[in-house]
Amino acid sequence: MVDGGSRRRVGVAVGALVVVALVVAAVVVLRGRDDDGSLLPTSSGSSSGSTSPSASASPTPPPASPFTGLAAPAGRPVLGVKIDNVRPARPPTGLTSADVVYVEPVEGGLSRLLAVFSSRLPKSVGPVRSARESDLELLRQFGHPALAFSGANRTVLRLIRAAPVTEVSPDTAGGAYSRSRSRSAPHNLFADPAELLERARGVTAARDIGFRFGPLPAGGVATTSQTVRYPAATTSFRWRGGRWQISMDGRAATTGEGPQLAASTVVIQYVTVGSSRFHDKLGNVTPYAHTVGSGTAVVLRDGVAIRGRWSRPSAAGGTTFTTDAGAPLTFARGQVWVVLAAKP
Repeated sequence: MVDGGSRRRVGVAVGALVVVALVVAAVVVLRGRDDDGSLLPTSSGSSSGSTSPSASASPTPPPASPFTGLAAPAGRPVLGVKIDNVRPARPPTGLTSADVVYVEPVEGGLSRLLAVFSSRLPKSVGPVRSARESDLELLRQFGHPALAFSGANRTVLRLIRAAPVTEVSPDTAGGAYSRSRSRSAPHNLFADPAELLERARGVTAARDIGFRFGPLPAGGVATTSQTVRYPAATTSFRWRGGRWQISMDGRAATTGEGPQLAASTVVIQYVTVGSSRFHDKLGNVTPYAHTVGSGTAVVLRDGVAIRGRWSRPSAAGGTTFTTDAGAPLTFARGQVWVVLAAKP
């Protein structure tokens, strides 16, 4: 038999336990739990249960890619891949995952692509072809990227190995490459980008290369199409469905995955194109597109063409784009294509 005093003591003890349980529950709710069930650390500088203004502020937005302006994990390495762009090499594979695609002049008046990956990696990319001396100048603004290519002039190869890039060619990363049986050589070499980066050492993360993203600048002219002509190749862009659909040599530029290539922003960058000291097997001189310096540019975005200027004072620095009035020439967020065209 329990007397009244005992009942009171039991009741007090039970009440105390309930209070302790409620306090613990409140702490768990306030602090939260990690995925493994452990308590997360409290905010630094907070010593009471009251919520400070800073604690109730909106969460910090995720980091954005300096190449596309879209949300992307920070710290991802940069990979450049040289892509064949002659008719027998089409359609290419993996380009829809690229952050930036450069169209460059090569021998015989043709074009070749340099695709830059960081935010996303496709399962396969190609056809991979040889690098050029001017690629090294273009890539300097990316820090120390990895560079995938299928070969190069012997002297160019020495330049590549002395430059601030990490070579991931078949010579150094052979296991990442394979040949397609559906095409003839040399247009059938493909690579696994993830495996290329696994084999790369000293590669730096994506960094600011001068691109700025934001609202449509004033002063543009409504435009539905634009074509850039090389002596033996054309690259065309048509505004349709909210993006610039891409055609090569008069035909829709499709991909191995199916859809037509399309960009959010197209930059036609007028540069000095001179002759390098190299040539191909047929004796055609290799052009050199100078991407350090300054000049004019046309930016296509949101169905509008905006004239402006580009500037890159040094190889290690990025390329900035401004309107004719001197304001930042902002890009639309998404994949960017840059066509290196000869100054008029």
